[in-house]
Amino acid sequence: MSGALAGLKILDFTALYPGPLATQWLADNGADVLRVEAPDRPDLLRWMPPLDSGDKGAAWRAVNRNKRSIALNLKAPGALDVVRKLVGAYDIIVEQFRPGVLDRLGMGYAALREFQPKLIWCGISSYGQTGPWRDRPGHDIDFLATAGVAYHTGRPGQGPTPNGALQGDFGGGTFGAVAGILAAVIHRLQTGEGQFVDVSMADGALWMNLLSVSAALAADHDAGPATEPLNGGGVYDYYATSDGRHLAMAALEPKFWSMFCAAVGAPELELEPAGTREEITALKAKVAAILATRTLAQWRDTFADIDCCVEPVLSPTEAVRHPQFLARNMIVAVADETGAMHRQVATPVHFSATPAVYTRTAVETGHDTAAVLTAAGYDAAAIAALRVAGAIN
Repeated sequence: MSGALAGLKILDFTALYPGPLATQWLADNGADVLRVEAPDRPDLLRWMPPLDSGDKGAAWRAVNRNKRSIALNLKAPGALDVVRKLVGAYDIIVEQFRPGVLDRLGMGYAALREFQPKLIWCGISSYGQTGPWRDRPGHDIDFLATAGVAYHTGRPGQGPTPNGALQGDFGGGTFGAVAGILAAVIHRLQTGEGQFVDVSMADGALWMNLLSVSAALAADHDAGPATEPLNGGGVYDYYATSDGRHLAMAALEPKFWSMFCAAVGAPELELEPAGTREEITALKAKVAAILATRTLAQWRDTFADIDCCVEPVLSPTEAVRHPQFLARNMIVAVADETGAMHRQVATPVHFSATPAVYTRTAVETGHDTAAVLTAAGYDAAAIAALRVAGAIN
């Protein structure tokens, strides 16, 4: 691999979304990522519809690209020895188990750093490695609920709505892990020391909710659905068009608001008062009535050359064809093991000197087991013994 992170070697014990997406980002940028997968418990994401042309979950194939795979039953005899040998070279571990699971198998952070003093360990969990909720399971909407995000989303009287973008998982887990690992790598370069990186998805959700949490801390103010300028409490909102589609209208600044009013043929809206809740509601009703008079395509043409922060709400199939994303190479074609090509979302950070490389999509569980064990010092007889013991398949 080439890239900004060439030379980093990572053992990836994660599954589903947050951890695999983090290690995908690292692998796309040059890190050597080795997935450690259970032979008898496939990642559920592998079978999550829609399946692609190779009968695999499209998301699974994407989030696990550029990685190798070893099939290893962590509970079987010999598995601990394999992990100990691997951390001699793979000195960054990313795992997504509940706190303490790997400790009970003798392969937790404290045990493995005896074999690799420079070990960087990133543990991604629901609520972190400490605190009364350290063992509590959770999913994305649990983190958003606990962190106060869900409280101020949705519409009044309707309650919060799940967001398929998984803000808690990705924002709290994925990018928390990427940032934490790279910070720990810099620290290790400076000091020679590894460390434990504790990533809580709930913590990340609380951090992303900074605007509302800051208001709560400073003034005991709780934002509610459509009460704030950025959550539907002002003209900044989504509005229906005549064909049942929607526009995102974000003309917050006076110059943008003036341009918007002129573009829709209603310059008088600039003079509308919008100080009280009643005045804001009345103004939004007028904006909604105007935008409901034309189709999405008509409004798209209207605003195409007007820089006032008004954009069509696109479907995912429309978004992946958007000329801006295509121009920035955000959709890439990546080959699988058979040579078949799959279109996938590229890594979102662009480097001028070390661009991301997309070598292959996700591979089958255990695709690289023999090669990895051989490189770790196992001969054919030792590999066969591991297979007999049920440690590998």
